[in-house]
Amino acid sequence: MAAVHGRAQRQRGRGMAAAVAAAPLGAAGLVPPRLFAPFAAAAGLRNTSRSFAARPGECSETVNAEIKSLYRRPPIKPKPNMCIESMPSEMLMKIFSYLDAVSLLCVACVNKRFYHLANDNGIWLKIYSGCFPPKRTIWKMKSVQTETVPLSCAPIQDRKPGYWKKEYILKQIAAVTTRVMQLVKPVDPYTGLPSRIKKAINASWPCLDILSTLKLFGVTPLLLDQSKAPSRNGPRRRSLIAEYDLSNLTESNVALGANKLVQLFSLNPGLLVGLWKGKNEIALVMASLHYHLLLERSTLGSATVQYVLPPNKPILDDVDPEYGLHDYDLHLDMHSGSCTYLCGTFKSLFCRKGDIENGYLRLTVVSLKDNTKHVPLIGTVGLSWETDAFKGNVKDCYMMDVTLLDETRKPFWCFSAPVCMELSSKASSLYDYVGCVYTTDYADSEGKVCVELVWLEETKEYFIVSLVLYVSTEKVNNWYGTNY
Repeated sequence: MAAVHGRAQRQRGRGMAAAVAAAPLGAAGLVPPRLFAPFAAAAGLRNTSRSFAARPGECSETVNAEIKSLYRRPPIKPKPNMCIESMPSEMLMKIFSYLDAVSLLCVACVNKRFYHLANDNGIWLKIYSGCFPPKRTIWKMKSVQTETVPLSCAPIQDRKPGYWKKEYILKQIAAVTTRVMQLVKPVDPYTGLPSRIKKAINASWPCLDILSTLKLFGVTPLLLDQSKAPSRNGPRRRSLIAEYDLSNLTESNVALGANKLVQLFSLNPGLLVGLWKGKNEIALVMASLHYHLLLERSTLGSATVQYVLPPNKPILDDVDPEYGLHDYDLHLDMHSGSCTYLCGTFKSLFCRKGDIENGYLRLTVVSLKDNTKHVPLIGTVGLSWETDAFKGNVKDCYMMDVTLLDETRKPFWCFSAPVCMELSSKASSLYDYVGCVYTTDYADSEGKVCVELVWLEETKEYFIVSLVLYVSTEKVNNWYGTNY
């Protein structure tokens, strides 16, 4: 035993392999702790200071069996890494206090525990006070660099959890509405409508493959930071504008026009749907919405209920026997996207009592007999469409925007819809025009529009030779309080 031990001592400098060779497991002897420790570490064993020396009356086989048992012990598994969900609530609250409002709302969707922690009034009061500084000091801040409001503050103790979160969201909604309404204060003197509505509303349409019902929403950011651009992934509030049933889309009564690739269909109010020819698949969806109360419809409704237009308060006039039949102004816009074919205003439109027929008031805008008021269309009429892969133009189709103002210059009848020109079977009865006659008709619950055009082959242009509006007497009676 002494010889083996001395040999191991002399070969200490030759490394671990030499030391192990000098003291084979089958030999009688001991393995000093300073030699066993590195070998045990390399083998994944627990470090120990126990010396395996043979005690009196104990054979070397017993010692060797204890050494061999060390090799059969499984390696110790490392402790699992700590995840954020297992952290104490105090640490999570500290982390949440550095998040902004949008991130805090996202964190609240992780689980129930995070939701309650993310509703902390102290965190939301800090966000609220940073975005909406109070006009009067309700609580004191020691310095500008103070990170959190003391939890002993009265506004926190007296409120239920989530109070300041709700107050922040409600005030953000009010701030967004106020800011958007400021954009539309300037009014167009010709139409009586907001002139900057395009800057306040931005609509985008996804690509659709299969659809049975289509709902049109106005989407408004729930939180608005004037120093940052609105986040696309942030919370949004939706307002239902219109709902369309597409189950009978292929019926002929809604067919608008077609080209080599798509067939277009029109649905009121102002929806254009294109189907790929030969397939019952939607190629494109376009909306043409009138500006009248569009901002209110896009922001003041809910996700399930549309915004209800406020009722008109009629003003009775017993002096004028034809009250409600005269002094209308029409603003007409015919266009296809960025291409405008006609944009004009026609004033002092009227209707006599004798012209009321079949429940409609007849307002003649362009008379067939008065060729001095015939209006040409500029450019080649066609409705342009575009998808990610294709684009095209449907001939003789366009968008029609009608704004009819009453005698107080208040919007009376407004719509925007895709329409088409159809070839008429009758020839032109006018001597000044020689060409094909086309008609464009539009109708809804409030009235009708009938347009007659003549195509001049020599000049390659359309002329509007007749334009008549038919307004429902029911609408006139409800508006003016009359009884026609």
